[in-house]
Amino acid sequence: MTQFLSLFCLCLLLVVSCTPRSQTTTSTSSGNSATGDGRITIGTTAKPRTLDPADAYELASLGLVFNMSDRLYTYEPGSTEIKPQLATALPKVSPDGLTYTIPLRQGVVFHDDTPFNAEAMVFTIKRFIENKGKPSFLLADTVDSVKATGEYELTIKLKKPFAAFPSLLAFSGVCPLSPKAYELGAGKFKPETFVGTGPYKLAQYGTDSLRLDVFDKYWGEKPANKGINVQIQTSPVNLFNAFRTGALDVAYLSLQPDQIRSLEERGKKGDWQAISAQGSVVSYMVLNRNQKPLDKPEVRQAIASLIDRQLLNQRVLFNQADALYSMIPTTFNVSQPLFKDKYGDANFDKAKQLLTGAGFSKENPAKIQVWYPASSPTRSLVAQTLKSLVDQKMDGILQLEISTVEGATFFKDIGKGLYPAALLDWYPDFLDPDNYVQPFLACQKGSVAKGCEDGGSQSQGSFYYNEAVNKLIDQQRKEQNPETRKQIFTQIQEQVTNDVPYVPLWQNKDYVFAQKGVTNVQLDPTQNLVYKPIKK
Repeated sequence: MTQFLSLFCLCLLLVVSCTPRSQTTTSTSSGNSATGDGRITIGTTAKPRTLDPADAYELASLGLVFNMSDRLYTYEPGSTEIKPQLATALPKVSPDGLTYTIPLRQGVVFHDDTPFNAEAMVFTIKRFIENKGKPSFLLADTVDSVKATGEYELTIKLKKPFAAFPSLLAFSGVCPLSPKAYELGAGKFKPETFVGTGPYKLAQYGTDSLRLDVFDKYWGEKPANKGINVQIQTSPVNLFNAFRTGALDVAYLSLQPDQIRSLEERGKKGDWQAISAQGSVVSYMVLNRNQKPLDKPEVRQAIASLIDRQLLNQRVLFNQADALYSMIPTTFNVSQPLFKDKYGDANFDKAKQLLTGAGFSKENPAKIQVWYPASSPTRSLVAQTLKSLVDQKMDGILQLEISTVEGATFFKDIGKGLYPAALLDWYPDFLDPDNYVQPFLACQKGSVAKGCEDGGSQSQGSFYYNEAVNKLIDQQRKEQNPETRKQIFTQIQEQVTNDVPYVPLWQNKDYVFAQKGVTNVQLDPTQNLVYKPIKK
């Protein structure tokens, strides 16, 4: 009997030891799983590179900074309209459009009990510029000087008029920081620290998890929850599995399209909540006017005509996007669907006519290389789908060659003009139509013959040059009247539709998933998941 029991225990031990284990990776540390203590556990694959606002330029970092901070201005819920936050009113702008005077909120303290005032905001803006972090150009290129003209009054002078400047002040990285916790100086960053004025303070920073506690001295409405636990999953598969097994209250960024579709279907059955919102990220094709045959407008127009956005949305994106017919997304009321009006979708007859008129034929086809960064499976599918369409529908008049390269090399070389056509997406720095126009079309140095030699369009790879568009960009940047500004944006979009330096493809939808019983889960237009109202 003793031998039998010993053998039985040994067999049982072997069975338990050899049982396959789940591949889901969730933190087992205290407070980092979905709990009943009023804290919210959020899962993501977006690992922050830094929490220092002066150096944060990726969504993973900015989303955390956004939730731990306040800005002078923020956005109305579900809107791109700004409203005061630590400012008490919209800026008073001088007649020449150069000087912005901003009244500040009183009675606000930082997470280290340092008082917030105009001098603290001056320190923050100077640090943002002088420490030379990744986003420093946003203010360095715009701000001439910043001064405290009263204990709670900030005066900023610009280098040149910029009507979208209040929207720039709503950028997550331009949040006030405690002067006692940070210092000025190029490269002097604190990537694992955050001391701001927001509703949460950083309690714990780890490589795979963060803990945000409610700031008990917060000046505004307190969070609806008792704090936030952020779990950083190593892959979309792990994020998907962790949410399905209930280890997470909320899952956001980044799931694959097929995983989103699966979670959506079960959400419709009531297993959990699937929440979507229109995003501000645009996907597009850039066309290099300095590369043959794209130097001919008819060829660029032909490509605009043959794009089948509905097919791309169905086959590649699982209907998780909206067709886009302007480089300015529909989140702004200035957006005009002019590409739809002029070219439509899958208009192969028009594409053939344009190419034939430009001198191309089956015997003399237009040959174009389409490039994309290798890290993007979505763009790989888009490229292959476009090639298949051209092969089937264009009678040999047009030939696409698909090529890919490692991401870092791609983004380093696109401004050198190496890629005839490329598939890209654009994450806005701040929510204003200017940020979808000036970085793509402006050119400081160039000519009609050579294209852009220095400017936004050169760095984006189109090398587009149009002096009339340069002037329109300057006009809208000076114009304070919204209706007049809207008319200028219409003129810019009309010119882009004719010249086709870019072909807009789709506008993203953002998806977040929440367990039953978790309420007030909402996405900001800047793609930030807003932690403060979430409760369970």
